[in-house]
Amino acid sequence: MINIFQNYGSQLWQGFWQTIICSIISLFFALIIGSGFAILETVPNKWTHLIARMYIELFRNIPLLVITMFFYVVIPMYFVKISGFAAGTIGLTIYSSAFIAETVRSGIQSVDVGQIEGARANGLTFWQTMVHIVLPQAFRYVLPPLGNQFINLVKNSSVLAFVAGFDLMYQGNVIASDSLQSMNAYLCVGLLYLVITLPLSYYMRYLERRTLKGGA
Repeated sequence: MINIFQNYGSQLWQGFWQTIICSIISLFFALIIGSGFAILETVPNKWTHLIARMYIELFRNIPLLVITMFFYVVIPMYFVKISGFAAGTIGLTIYSSAFIAETVRSGIQSVDVGQIEGARANGLTFWQTMVHIVLPQAFRYVLPPLGNQFINLVKNSSVLAFVAGFDLMYQGNVIASDSLQSMNAYLCVGLLYLVITLPLSYYMRYLERRTLKGGA
C-alpha cells in the first residue's frame, strides 16, 4: 500500500477530491429537491401528491447506474454534451433525492397534527407552517436515517468510475491496471473512502446525541 501511495499519490488525491466535490454538490441539491418533493407529497392536492409520488417511486426503483448512463449517453446524443463528472453528479443527485424525500416525508408525518392546525389557525400559510413549524421538527426526527442516506450518497459516488468521472474508484481502476497490484490499489481506495465516511458517521451520531438531549 505504501508503494501505491508513493507512486500514484497524486492520482489518488485527485480522485479523493473529485469524490468529495461530487458528494457535496449532490448532497446539497438532493436535500433541496428531496425536501421539496416530501412537502409536495403532503400538500392537500391529489395531483401534486401524485406528481411527487411518481417522482419518488420512479427514481427509487431505477438503478443509479441506469440514471447516470442516461445523462452520460442519451442527453449528449440529443441535447447537449456533458462531462462524465457532471453526468454522474446529476444522476447521483436525482437518485439520492428520491430516498431523501421518502425520509423527510416520514419526518413531516411524525409532527403532531395539532401544531399544524394551530399554526394555520393563527394565520400562517401552508408554506409558512412547513418552513417555521414542521420542517425543523421533521429533520430532528429523521436525523439518523438522513445521516445514513448521506453516507450512502458518498459511497454511491463510485458510479462516476463508469462514466470517466475521475473519482476515487476510477483512479483505483486505473492504478490497479497500471501497477498490476489490484489488491493494494483497492485497499488504498477503500481506506480513502473510510477517511470520508467515518468522520461523517461519527458527526451524525454526535448530532443525534445532541438532539436526544434537547440540543440545538
